Amino acid sequence: MLKFAANLSLLFTELPLQDRFPAAREAGFRRVEIQFPYELPLSQLQQLLHDNAQTLELINIPAGDWASGERGLACLPGREDAFRAGVDKALHWARVLQVPRINCLAGIKPQGVSPETVKSTLERNLVWANRRCSEAGILLMVEAINTEDVPGFYLHQSAQVFRLMEELALESTRMQYDVYHMQKMEGNLISTLQRNRDKIGHIQIADVPGRHEPGTGEIHFANLFKALEAMAYSDIISLEYIPLGRTDAGLEWLKPWMTQDTQHEHECSSG
Repeated sequence: MLKFAANLSLLFTELPLQDRFPAAREAGFRRVEIQFPYELPLSQLQQLLHDNAQTLELINIPAGDWASGERGLACLPGREDAFRAGVDKALHWARVLQVPRINCLAGIKPQGVSPETVKSTLERNLVWANRRCSEAGILLMVEAINTEDVPGFYLHQSAQVFRLMEELALESTRMQYDVYHMQKMEGNLISTLQRNRDKIGHIQIADVPGRHEPGTGEIHFANLFKALEAMAYSDIISLEYIPLGRTDAGLEWLKPWMTQDTQHEHECSSG
């Protein structure tokens, strides 16, 4: 049974962040994720999750100075201390909020630095972060991002992430497979998921082009979901898209799948 979460960084943005939790609950979401939740106090987030009977499924490690163009710190030589501080901050929030996964953005390849230095920096940081996550009992996610939206992003193919996991023996690390980014970079979504099910710990979805809701672009989501069901995918599928209009008005496509998800939870809770 597929399980869906609402990404509150992109959905319900017509509302302040604290008001998106009840809006998501009203729309049927018992699971949410937030890219960077650090703008709200921990205690407030705890209360919002409790009041709306929701679980927070994933947060991102702080990605550096976003305003100046940083999109993650893991591959940046000289920013190791900031990266490690960000991992520790994300782990602290994850422990308090009972978040099972934190996501790492590798960052944009810096100019004037040798490929070998960038690669070794990323590898050392991932090994360290993997160990810290293992100690905390939390999964480390690593995401590949398309280079059309984020030019120069270091990890932009699923094979890069899988290779790092294997070569570095990152046992507490999985790929965060973003359907939108991977459709733009490589396609072959279903076959990639089928071949690498054990390496993928979280899926995010948006259609291509535009990064809007399913049904607005070229991806056949019904086939994708059926394939995930067939491979007994049991982790989260998060809606991380930019709604064309109001979020609630654009959720019609999800109703058949959300009904199954909600019914399954009811059956489990009733014994």
